[in-house]
Amino acid sequence: MAARPRTLWAAVAPVMVGSGLAAGDRVFRLDALAATLVCALALQIAANFANDASDAHRGADPETRIGPTRVVAAGLLPVRRVWAGVAVMFGIAALCGIYIAAITSWGVIVVGVVALVATVTYTGGPSPYGYRGMGEVSVFVFFGLVATVGSRYAHDATMPAEAWWLAVPVGFTCSAILVANNIRDIDTDSMVGKRTMAVILGRRRAEVFFMALVGGAFAVAAVGALVGMTPRWTALALLAAPLAVPLIRTIRSASDGPALIRVLEGTARLHLFVGVGLTIGAAIG
Repeated sequence: MAARPRTLWAAVAPVMVGSGLAAGDRVFRLDALAATLVCALALQIAANFANDASDAHRGADPETRIGPTRVVAAGLLPVRRVWAGVAVMFGIAALCGIYIAAITSWGVIVVGVVALVATVTYTGGPSPYGYRGMGEVSVFVFFGLVATVGSRYAHDATMPAEAWWLAVPVGFTCSAILVANNIRDIDTDSMVGKRTMAVILGRRRAEVFFMALVGGAFAVAAVGALVGMTPRWTALALLAAPLAVPLIRTIRSASDGPALIRVLEGTARLHLFVGVGLTIGAAIG
């Protein structure tokens, strides 16, 4: 429950896209795919554990909160055990990172250390950046740019331009997941001083932000395929566009928690299907 399995596609999609590009470039390595996938999943699970423990400590998960159960706030796990889980996930991610560095460059270790620090300080530490409206920026950087380009880099230690381009729609849809989550929590976050981007913008502007991220993802994917910045077949990602329509309609009209939870889950699926389209297209070349 603390790992939040329904949101783990956020870590899977960028690894798929980076590996799809490697396949299209004929440099794919199965060991690189395995290492990057396990590393990405371990980091996201660690982030979810740390978020659960830190938010409970700061009172950001009150009983009035609408959404999935948070294990520390609900008393299902002691906080020390959750932080132990963070340490275990960090250990797994570190081992994978060392392997990736061994087959590419030891500069990967620097990126890994930055990712570990970002994981802990998102909602933890004396001045968590997730409480200052920087969550979406972090998600775009780490689950978009770093995860996609890094997954491609793991195969042959190169970072082609198309990897950076495809990282943008991946980062946009992943950031949209967080926006949907924060719109759902906007009232309780405001009460405890958690100034997410949704709190800063307000409900209506946050909805526009969500739509801009989703629409921007499809626009970047379309332009990249059209002008040849990415393989033409990556336009397959546009087939996921119909999935966005009910999400936008619901987030603009819904006021109850269950509906917004469905938007969150639907956005995670949209992120996955966009990633699948980009992956297949990139692999075809």
